[in-house]
Amino acid sequence: MYEHLSTVGTAKVLAGIPCYNEEVSIGSVVLKAHRYVDEVLVIDDGSKDDTARVAKKAGATVIRHEKNQGKAAGVKTAIRYAREHPFDLLVLLDGDGQHKPEEIPALAKPILYGEADLVIGSRFLDGNNGSVPIYRRFGQTILTLLTNAASVQKTTDSQSGFRALNRTAMESLTVESDGYSIESDMISHLAEKGIRILETPITAIYDVPHKHKKNPFSHGYDIVAAIFGEIGYKRPMLLFGLTGAILLCASLFLGSYAFTIFSDSGVMPFGFTVAFGILLILGMLLIVAGLILNSLVVIMSRK
Repeated sequence: MYEHLSTVGTAKVLAGIPCYNEEVSIGSVVLKAHRYVDEVLVIDDGSKDDTARVAKKAGATVIRHEKNQGKAAGVKTAIRYAREHPFDLLVLLDGDGQHKPEEIPALAKPILYGEADLVIGSRFLDGNNGSVPIYRRFGQTILTLLTNAASVQKTTDSQSGFRALNRTAMESLTVESDGYSIESDMISHLAEKGIRILETPITAIYDVPHKHKKNPFSHGYDIVAAIFGEIGYKRPMLLFGLTGAILLCASLFLGSYAFTIFSDSGVMPFGFTVAFGILLILGMLLIVAGLILNSLVVIMSRK
């Protein structure tokens, strides 16, 4: 039995599906999503196959990017379309079949009931991670820990692309993310603005066509680089201070080792001594830089 969200309230709901080369799966995703929302929007991010044609035939509104611009561009196009039309709620999901359209009501209801502004579908909430491959689980855990370090909002699945936003969240989102860092940036940006964020359990299907559109290591590196940039900008003492403290500890270890050798042999080991001095100076400089930048962040936040 399908529960169209119109049975919950009067809100008008849009399903936004950014995709790239998903002609095999996009038709069924569109048809299933239509059962729960008022309109399905497919953002064809420069696909080289028949993604756009199949999506239109299934009943979706299609916006096509002439060239591939990345996940963030697709998400921003969906948000812009929802803002420009009378939609109260936007549900984002992938076009490869990884997300189950049947779970759209689970994401939308907390917003429709006034409990949240952004709802993230979590693959790890309440231990709901049995279907996630181990290598993905490891990578997602690292990325979530880094995202939590950069944000005042703590989540269990920061990289989930299955999420719902109300109009308040959509109009508050002004990030300039590129690629797959949009998920992390959205959480950090909206949490700072006081947007209410909740998670709800979802299931994910990994036996789908074209499940790796981008090299996992390159994908992870891009996200980590963006998150570190965010941490450095918003919490410089955490990034610079922690790195400086680690270097100081390493320098003390090398220094004590060099001193032990000198005490036993009477000869100061040149290599260890130089390394001790370099790490000591770098560690102190990073800590001082963290303190200065942190003071600037505090001053700017008070303006």
